[in-house]
Amino acid sequence: MGTITLSEDRFRKVLADVETLVEDVTSLVNQDDVVKKRIAEIKANPSIGRSEEELDEYLKRRGVKID
Repeated sequence: MGTITLSEDRFRKVLADVETLVEDVTSLVNQDDVVKKRIAEIKANPSIGRSEEELDEYLKRRGVKID
């Protein structure tokens, strides 16, 4: 295999790009943990899991005018 010569600046840029990509992949892989935590939070306090539309509908049923 041949030898490749890189400047230090170029090498640092490539290394920074690789580190960013590794962090992005790690973040994508760990999404299951984030979702599981959020589901547990919602199960513990169901009111935090309501969507804005659900809350608006609830307020309309209570007679509150929603603009």
